[in-house]
Amino acid sequence: MGPYIRPQRLRVSAGVRAMVRETRLHPADFVYPLFVVPGKGVKEEIASLPGQYHVSCDMAAATAREVSELGIPAVMVFGLPEYKDECGSSAWDAASPVQLAISRIKTELPEMVVISDVCLCQYTEHGHCGVFKDNRLDNDASLSLLAKVALSHAKAGADMVAPSDMMDGRVKVIRQVLDGEGYSRIGIMSYAAKYASAYYGPFREAADSTPQFGDRSSYQMDPANSREALREVALDIEEGADIVMVKPAMAYMDIIRQVKDTFDLPVAAYNVSGEYAMVKAAAGKGWINEQRIVLETLTGIKRAGADIIITYHAMDAVRWL
Repeated sequence: MGPYIRPQRLRVSAGVRAMVRETRLHPADFVYPLFVVPGKGVKEEIASLPGQYHVSCDMAAATAREVSELGIPAVMVFGLPEYKDECGSSAWDAASPVQLAISRIKTELPEMVVISDVCLCQYTEHGHCGVFKDNRLDNDASLSLLAKVALSHAKAGADMVAPSDMMDGRVKVIRQVLDGEGYSRIGIMSYAAKYASAYYGPFREAADSTPQFGDRSSYQMDPANSREALREVALDIEEGADIVMVKPAMAYMDIIRQVKDTFDLPVAAYNVSGEYAMVKAAAGKGWINEQRIVLETLTGIKRAGADIIITYHAMDAVRWL
């Protein structure tokens, strides 16, 4: 006599499996990243991110329209400036590509949720996320500059700002400045648990943000730590974050789950450039089934607890779904 209890009864057909499926992907789960550059009519593929492009603000609006038509509600805007300096002043220049792209997307697609990355690394000559004094990163001097960046994005029309710099106290300062300038409705999606990860390599080419000396281990988190992530998230919530993010995603699903179980705010996860590039490289060699791998990975990130997934796979994933 065979087993009395047979879990396979709930796997016998596609229809039954669909009925009992616990985790489902939906277009509304995704945020699509955009890399905007100076100029007009620019759309150039990023070598390390096949299928992703550097786009000028007019082409960014066209891409955002395509994203919207697929049912994806949001884009996250990153930018490459026309000039760099020691303090990253182009980051809050109203004529920089990010600000122009935000304005254009919101004009053409007012219903699109536009999230802006707030950092200095793309804009500083040294490629770090804050300013330096006496050859050391000056956390506190960086805060007011990051707030200027966030305010410039709000003025351009961003719905939400996403500080990614990992400076201590930046959420509080950004919240105070936004509120003081009449932008209390602008949300903050905090890169709350951002690790000093090797998975960011392709992004640094895409955003031209590789540090010119040292690395970011003194301000981004040690990949070995998990309890520290909960402390970082708690601090950002206390300072006024509306959504908290874990970055990267795949090697940090345990962190996503701990954050989800500990706090009652929406949790975002960033499926980062290195994770994307590895899949594209293996698929290009014919070693994996890209569609199945991507959907399985994104399902895993959502199953781990992510309410929002920022991913370069977003448009492909929705088409496959």
